[in-house]
Amino acid sequence: MIFWFSGTGNSKYAAQRMAEALNEPLLCMNDRIKAHDTATVETGERLVIVTPTYAWRIPRLVRDWLLQTELRGARQAWFVMTCGSEIGSADRYNRELCRVKGLSCMGTAQIVMPENYIAMFGVPQADEARRIVAKAEPDIDRAIAALREGLPFPPTRNNLYDRLMSGPVNPIFYACFVKDRAFTAGPACTGCGLCAKRCPTNNISLQNGRPVWGGSCTHCMACICYCPAEAIEYGRKSRGKPRYHFEAL
Repeated sequence: MIFWFSGTGNSKYAAQRMAEALNEPLLCMNDRIKAHDTATVETGERLVIVTPTYAWRIPRLVRDWLLQTELRGARQAWFVMTCGSEIGSADRYNRELCRVKGLSCMGTAQIVMPENYIAMFGVPQADEARRIVAKAEPDIDRAIAALREGLPFPPTRNNLYDRLMSGPVNPIFYACFVKDRAFTAGPACTGCGLCAKRCPTNNISLQNGRPVWGGSCTHCMACICYCPAEAIEYGRKSRGKPRYHFEAL
């Protein structure tokens, strides 16, 4: 079975490619997390977990959901992590998660996809995003080939920088940067509610027809990048930047 979580569609796309190639069922963790649904999942022996990279590890809300959910039948787990540049030493923490869950960790694959973290980094225009996706296709194919043969993924890079970013920097990043106070909706907002619908943490509510952020944001960027009116800004950091989600390519 292939589990996926995605903010703006990169990981969803990778998961769908793998599911189609391997004839594996898909499970959307966004829906389960949003519904606070931690009911047992019958997975079969092989589990593939496809997620974006948040602060050089898998997202905390994905980790927590996996820890709280019984994965009945699962024996081996492969991780596929999409990112804008790198995943650090995320594999170390994936292996620890597997240890706690009683799973054999078969490694972590890094897939570089278009950057979506508009709260901090530049986001590519559509043409550049398409080029990045095209460059990622062979990496997705290599992950599929390993999964088809039941082979572990090759070891990921694990230098001092990687260990620093996935280690001490990760909690500092969450504490200092993963906040929603800078999100605002401008006059172009139509009150359509798509931001609230997309939010995996139910952090957005509509009040008087306007979105209000509630303080439990995970910085998936779904609200700002899917807004059809491009009415949402993240302070000054998002101004003038293109919005990215995979379906727009």
